[in-house]
Amino acid sequence: MEKMPAGRPGKRPVRQDAGKTAGERKRNFRPAEGKSEEDRRRPARPFEGKTEGERKRPARPFEGKAEGERRRPARPAAVKSAGARKKNIKPVASKAVEEPVRLNKFIANSGVCARREADELIKQGYISVNGKKVTDMGIKVKPSDKVEYRGKLLTPGKKVYILINKPKGYVTTVKDPHAESTVLDLVKDATKERIYPVGRLDKATTGVLLLTNDGDLAGKLTHPSYGAAKVYHVFLDKEVTRNDMETIVTGVTLDEGMVSADAVSYPDADDRTQVGVEIHSGQNRVVRRIFEKLGYRVRKLDRVSFAGLTKKNLQRGHWRELTLKEVSMLKRGIFK
Repeated sequence: MEKMPAGRPGKRPVRQDAGKTAGERKRNFRPAEGKSEEDRRRPARPFEGKTEGERKRPARPFEGKAEGERRRPARPAAVKSAGARKKNIKPVASKAVEEPVRLNKFIANSGVCARREADELIKQGYISVNGKKVTDMGIKVKPSDKVEYRGKLLTPGKKVYILINKPKGYVTTVKDPHAESTVLDLVKDATKERIYPVGRLDKATTGVLLLTNDGDLAGKLTHPSYGAAKVYHVFLDKEVTRNDMETIVTGVTLDEGMVSADAVSYPDADDRTQVGVEIHSGQNRVVRRIFEKLGYRVRKLDRVSFAGLTKKNLQRGHWRELTLKEVSMLKRGIFK
């Protein structure tokens, strides 16, 4: 049987030097110990004992050669690039496909009016296509077709978007033989394209008005389902009661049916003859008629916002072009 080391059974073996003093337990001498200082020195390095010239590293392959000889060897003929390896394919001329569009859209994009008004022009026989008068509102035409309105050739041009701060005394119809001035007189130097107002403001109403030749956008902005809100600042002949404000939000019955506002508030808490109204309805003179129905007389009406567009920094009677960001927001239906 194998003999167990000294110590208690089951415990760690006792150290060999147990019981010795610290001096007695000193480590064994290293090999260098006991040697003289000269013998204990480390072996000399390969370069030690050599002169500075002998200690220099070996010369590189190019060292000692002239500049011309040191240049790297020329590479073999460069491999052709991917573009150079491609076959010479001549582009095939493709015919431009003429997509037909509805006649009312063609008219709207020509800057005559919006689509719904274009339907009326077609219905009344004011439009001819390729020399023939048409009354069918559902027909489609190609860009190459000759479309005329009262004998004038219509050509869709580039899209233009103009915002004006309409002053009092101007009508928003494109042509009105009884009007002294229209809103187009305010923007006659803005563009050569034929533009028209989006929606209407009556002659006495001031504020934000958009003019464009973009029939698609005009149709969306004037349709209640698109969500383009209008905000008006209304000045009345007497104070508006809280009860009447609630009625305006609940709904007021007009000739064409029930009409309601989205919100009504007092812009000035100390003057309750002034009211702010937000509404989506696009009926003619709808704000004036709502208050007249409730027994008020509108002294002044100013539109301060339309589809998120405001008259900020735009003086009365002045205009500006919409920014690309504003146009993009209108087309996507993102209103501030």
